[in-house]
Amino acid sequence: EIRKNKYLNNIIEQDHRPIKQLCRATLGLKTFRTAKITIGGFETMRIIRKRQVKAKGNTSAEIFYSLAA
Repeated sequence: EIRKNKYLNNIIEQDHRPIKQLCRATLGLKTFRTAKITIGGFETMRIIRKRQVKAKGNTSAEIFYSLAA
């Protein structure tokens, strides 16, 4: 299916779109440090959900806590 907006056809843009939406929601953060930490957490959870990380655990929560330990 061809979409009218050129960015919707780009596979990399499709993969990156959820991160851009989350980042837009965090524009009100006060410091660069808190924004960096928050966005890093978004990216970590996204990688876990897509099963791109090798870690112990079956659920996303188990994987997250095993990485945090």
